[in-house]
Formats: sequence, C-alpha cells, structure tokens
Amino acid sequence: MKGVTSSYRMMYFAVVPYSKLSEQVQKLSTPQQSDAFVKRFRDAVREGEFDAIDLPERFTLPKKFKRRGSDETYEKDMKDMVFETSSKFDKWFEGVEKELAAAPTRSRGKPRLTLENLEEGVLDFKALAEETRRKLQNSYAKGQNLGNSRKSKAAAPKPKAKRTTKK
Repeated sequence: MKGVTSSYRMMYFAVVPYSKLSEQVQKLSTPQQSDAFVKRFRDAVREGEFDAIDLPERFTLPKKFKRRGSDETYEKDMKDMVFETSSKFDKWFEGVEKELAAAPTRSRGKPRLTLENLEEGVLDFKALAEETRRKLQNSYAKGQNLGNSRKSKAAAPKPKAKRTTKK
C-alpha cells in the first residue's frame, strides 16, 4: 500500500507543472515593465488568485533603472517564487501582460540642457533664450519694484513721537 501512495504522489507532481517567477518575467513582451509585473504577481498571490511560495534565491529584473539627475543605471534583485501553472494563471498572465503593454510608459521629461543637445537640435535655442530673457526681465522688474517701494517709505515723513512724560 505504501508503494501505491508514493507512485500516486509522483503522478500528481508530474501532472502539476511548477514554474518560477524569474522564468515568467523572461516571457514578458515588455521587460521594462518587469517590476510592475512582479508587483501585480505578488498582489495576486496575496489576494488568493493563485498559490505561490517564496524561494530563498533571488533573481535580477531585466529592467534598467536610472537614478534621478544622473545617467547611471542600476538593477534590482527580487526574491524568486514558485507557483503552479494552470489555465487560470495563463489567463491572468495574458490579461496582465496586455494591460502592461497598453499602459503608457513614463517619458523622461524634457531633455537635459547640454551643449550637445543644443547642437543636435534636441532643444530649441531661440525658445530657451526667450524664456531666459523673460526670467531676467521679471527679476529686474521685481527688484525695481522692491527698491521703489522702499524709497517711498524712506521719503515719507515719520510721524512725531508722542511724549510719554509731562512737561
């Protein structure tokens, strides 16, 4: 009887395929969305949509992160997980992948002001010069207004001090 249950267990493990989170991340069509996918995966496990367990090993996300104000890139490591692959998971994965592919990626904003970007025409020199001129004019006008308001206060006669003692 003992041999029957062990062979039954072997059949069960052979039927239920397991997959790693790191392998699933590699299947993403947009690797720059891998961090968002891992977050959604963990949320789904927490909400009970499917089961998964943490592994002690870690894997590196394919996404390249940039530090603000620098061109330096870095990578993030995440804890790997094992989960059962099923038709339910496959449907969930397809839905999440479509959402991530359709989601707009954040643009880098406006390009950094460098001589190279000006020479390449990435930045409009005339528009930037006009903006600088406007800032300087506003700053100058603000200073003039402040100076004029101080002049008028200084020119106004001060009221005589009231006596505090009797004559």
